[in-house]
Amino acid sequence: MAKVQFGWTMPSGVARENRFRHVEIIERGLEMVKGKFDSAWFIDHLQVNDHDVLEGWTAITYMAGRHPEFDFGNAVICQSFRNPALLAKMGATLQFMSGGRFILGLGAGWKEDEYRAYGYDFPPAGARVEQLEEYVKIVKALWTEERTTFEGKHYRVREAYCEPKPDPMPTVMIGAHMPRMISLAVREADWWNVSWTPLDEYKGMVEACERACEEAGRDPKTLRRTWFGGCLCAPSEAELKKLMGDRTPQHGAIVGTAKQVTEQMRAFIDIGVDYFMLGTPGLPNFVTLETLMGEVLPALKK
Repeated sequence: MAKVQFGWTMPSGVARENRFRHVEIIERGLEMVKGKFDSAWFIDHLQVNDHDVLEGWTAITYMAGRHPEFDFGNAVICQSFRNPALLAKMGATLQFMSGGRFILGLGAGWKEDEYRAYGYDFPPAGARVEQLEEYVKIVKALWTEERTTFEGKHYRVREAYCEPKPDPMPTVMIGAHMPRMISLAVREADWWNVSWTPLDEYKGMVEACERACEEAGRDPKTLRRTWFGGCLCAPSEAELKKLMGDRTPQHGAIVGTAKQVTEQMRAFIDIGVDYFMLGTPGLPNFVTLETLMGEVLPALKK
């Protein structure tokens, strides 16, 4: 089994009472996890109801320039929001300027209201999966071929030139829950990402993934399993209750005392997960990060 690694999901939502401290809060979190976490992540949503939300690509590029200790990525980029050739160029540029610290996370997109609000068409799910398959092929081609021409059903490029090539090639991660998307991840991804998913549901996805690997002739061990979601953690039940307040944990979040969270993560590790990308609600209360670094990570390394 590979070494278990951790990434911190930076908060994309800006609490209005902390509006002018938001970047400072992110900076503090990154300083706290330095040396313990390997990466930092941002979601890719344009709006969530009427909340203040930052744009994900701008956020990771800004923070990557400020924090050379971490790899950076989006979990996951919505393929509909950016032309694939442009995204390939953006990724190649970030890989070049960051010294190879970019991870490309991709997904098919799902949040219809933000598509409509920002003027994007919202095709049926099957079409979005087709689009993503073409999208990945175009990105990879631009990163490896001298010039790329691709004529697909949904996307096309003609004599596209992308230099300097990214070196090394960025890791490609695909977020996938359903069988067709899982099959796409098996064919095209280095890492497979599942978000906000409890253990019992994840086990069924692992079975689907292993079937898809068998059909594709791929060793399942070559597709890294990653988990993305929220985590609320405190040293004791009393402190956990105080941290949660009147908050109801989102479905699939990892929540508990240090011992309980360790047990929950170990159960995922036992079925192959070796990378956790964790958001920590409740900032600027950093008790979750403090407990993860002080108690959970040391326990998992035993």
